[in-house]
Amino acid sequence: MTEAPLNVLVVSASGRRAGSVSRNLTSDLVAALADKGRKLTIVERDLAEGAPFVDEDWIGANFTPPENRSADQSATLSYSDGLVDELKAADLIVIATPVYNFGIPASLKAWIDQVARARVTFKYTENGPVGLLENKRAIIVAASGGTEVGSAIDFATPYLRHILSFIGVTDVDIVAADRLMMDAETSLARAQKQISAAVQKTAGFARRAA
Repeated sequence: MTEAPLNVLVVSASGRRAGSVSRNLTSDLVAALADKGRKLTIVERDLAEGAPFVDEDWIGANFTPPENRSADQSATLSYSDGLVDELKAADLIVIATPVYNFGIPASLKAWIDQVARARVTFKYTENGPVGLLENKRAIIVAASGGTEVGSAIDFATPYLRHILSFIGVTDVDIVAADRLMMDAETSLARAQKQISAAVQKTAGFARRAA
C-alpha cells in the first residue's frame, strides 16, 4: 500500500524574502523532513505582500448563515475560505515569522483573523470554545533581533501557541533563532538542534497520521 504524502502548509510572514532567517530556517526544516523519506505535499502561503484586513463587509458576510449569503457576501469570504481550506488539508502547519516589536507582523495577524472563524475553525459550547481543526501538528519558526523567545517580552510565540490551540492545533513546537543581534552563531546553532528535534517528533506524528 502506497504511503500517503504528508501535507505541509508553510505560512511565511517575514517582510523580507532574501536574507530572512525565519524563511531560511523553514527551508532547512522542510529539507530535513524530506530527508526522512516521507513524501511531502507543500503548500506555501507567503504573506510578504500582506493579507486583507477584516472590515465591515467581511464581518457582515461572516455572520450571515452560509445558506443566506448573497453572491457578493460569498465573494467577500472567498479569500478566507481558501485559507481555511489550506489549513483543513494540512497535516503539518509551519508558521515562519520574525518578531517585530515584541509581537507578530501585521500580515500574520491579518491571516489569523481570516482563518479564526466561529462555526468554521472553532465553535462555542456550554463548556467554552472548542477548536475544530484536529489531528494536526504545528511548528513555529521564529526569528528575532533582540527579543528572547519565551521571555516576558515575547508576545509573539505565546500568542501563536494560543491561537493554534484555540482552533484545535495543540501539538506545537517552537524553533527559535532569537537575539540574533547579540550572538547569531549560538542562536542559529541552537535553532538547528531544535529543527532536528522537531523533525524527529514529526516523523513519529507522520507515521500515526498515515
